[in-house]
Amino acid sequence: MRLTIFGATGGTGTQLAEQALAAGHEVTAVVRDPARLAIPSHPCLQVVTANIMDPASIRPAVTGADAVLTAVGPRSAGPSTVMADSVRSIAAAMDKAGTRRLLALSGSIAADGGEGLFLRYLLKPLARRTFLRHVCADMRQAEAEVARTGLDWTVVRPPQLTDRPATGKYRTAAERDVPRGFRVSRADLASYMLLLITDQTTVRKHVAIAY
Repeated sequence: MRLTIFGATGGTGTQLAEQALAAGHEVTAVVRDPARLAIPSHPCLQVVTANIMDPASIRPAVTGADAVLTAVGPRSAGPSTVMADSVRSIAAAMDKAGTRRLLALSGSIAADGGEGLFLRYLLKPLARRTFLRHVCADMRQAEAEVARTGLDWTVVRPPQLTDRPATGKYRTAAERDVPRGFRVSRADLASYMLLLITDQTTVRKHVAIAY
C-alpha cells in the first residue's frame, strides 16, 4: 500500500515508517526538517518537505495514498494547538485529494470510558487540571476536528508511551480505554496502527491500546 506519514521525525512516527517499510509498503514521510529524520534511506521511502499547516503544501503528499497516518504531537506540556491545527490541515488536503483513510494519534487522557473509579474520578481529572491540561485540550480539539470530517477515520488513544521493543502482547478496546492500561511501547503502537489501516470495523471510531 501507499502510506503517507506525518510526524515521522518523532518516536512513534519513526516506528510507523520503519515498520511500514519493513512490511513492504511505499511510504511518503512528510517533514518540516529532513535533517531530523532518523529513518535510513530506502527504495520505497519518499521524503517530502512541506508545511503541515498549509493544506495546499501537503496535498501532493496525500494524493493517491491508500491511507494517511499522523503521529504529530506537542513537544512539551505547554500551551499548544499543533495537533488540532495539523489534523485540520491534513483533513482539508485529503478532502481535496480524494484520499479517504485517516489514522490519527491521540491519547487515553482524552477520555474516561472503561476506566476504574480511581482513574476516572481522581487521577485523570487531576492530570487534566495540572500538568496535562494543555496536552489534553489539544488532543480533544484534534479529535473533534477529525470527527467533523467525512473521512474514514480512526482515532487511536494510547496511554504513556515507552521506547521498549514490540511485544505483540497488547490489549485493545473500542470506544473506551483499556482497563488498568498504563503503558504501551511506541513499537507496539505503530504495529497496531498499521493493522488498523484495513480494519473496517474501526472506521469512525476511537480505539485504545495498552498492556
